[in-house]
Amino acid sequence: MKIAEKNFDVLPVLSESDGLSGQTAAPSTPVSDGPLLDAYSDAVTSAAELVSPSVVKIDVRKNGGRRGQESGGSGSGFIITPDGFILTNSHVVHRADKIEVTLADGRRPDAHLIGTDPDTDLAVIRIYAPNLKPVRLGDSNQLRVGQLAIAIGNPYGFQYTVTAGVVSALGRSLRANSGRLMDDIIQTDAALNPGNSGGPLVNSRGEVIGVNSAVILPAQGICFAIAIDTAKYVAGWLIKDGKIRRSYIGVGGQNVKLHRRVIRYHNIPVETGLLVASVEPNSPAERAGLQVGDVIVEFAGQPVATIDALHKLLTESRIGTKTPMTAVRHTEKLALEITPGESQWRGE
Repeated sequence: MKIAEKNFDVLPVLSESDGLSGQTAAPSTPVSDGPLLDAYSDAVTSAAELVSPSVVKIDVRKNGGRRGQESGGSGSGFIITPDGFILTNSHVVHRADKIEVTLADGRRPDAHLIGTDPDTDLAVIRIYAPNLKPVRLGDSNQLRVGQLAIAIGNPYGFQYTVTAGVVSALGRSLRANSGRLMDDIIQTDAALNPGNSGGPLVNSRGEVIGVNSAVILPAQGICFAIAIDTAKYVAGWLIKDGKIRRSYIGVGGQNVKLHRRVIRYHNIPVETGLLVASVEPNSPAERAGLQVGDVIVEFAGQPVATIDALHKLLTESRIGTKTPMTAVRHTEKLALEITPGESQWRGE
């Protein structure tokens, strides 16, 4: 039986112009990801080894409750000065009757609260012990989306747990327990769990870039940290004065839309304003003549479209300072003068 002849091209032959006449092309060598993975592992390992000795476990005890029983909780923190100042979350130590700190080497020095700021969910505590190693604080203004982010903490009591991910987004906003909006929040997918709160978020150089603060449940990979630039500012004032001074006017409210005719007639610079739902007795708002049902549209010459816009304007410099404020009552535009007082957080 005769088989028909066919041409089979097995291997291509290079031409003389290739400089390798008569030689067949060598198969390409697969590119290995090993060096990249090794570099990633080295970065995480180095950062963890550098920062872990500065991370502490915080246990709190709270007396009281419905039957006078003692309750407790735990979180994380990290040493920021050689003389024992530790940065953590406000919600970790808020209303704690006793604070216990465990260092990486097992020591348990005495600890007490220096100051807390629920508006930024930050707090400073202090311990007294020798040979403390503070962290290196980075610059959150230099962060870029996608860069390596490493979280170190004590989730569910498992001490010095390291997780890694990336900076997922910058400039997020998050509501604090006090009701104020926290700005400049870092979003990361480095896994956080209860107990991670107050621990450091660090970059590949082992510099702290954020304070781990919150997760969204039941979502996965959506975690938040307070930018270290915010933390530096707040920690400085807490160490100096034990608190952050802010002003308040004493109203409760909600955002509402303004009627178009009112906006045009009074030339109001915003389409929404802050509806006054309540006025605290003997507050700056009551003394200024604000009433329930008024809509605040301007404060200190700046438009007020939302309650968060008003919060941003209630700075320390406004305490005791007469400040112009504009409100709408029914269809009438009111020019008021208000003297904000010093805010005292009343949360539980």
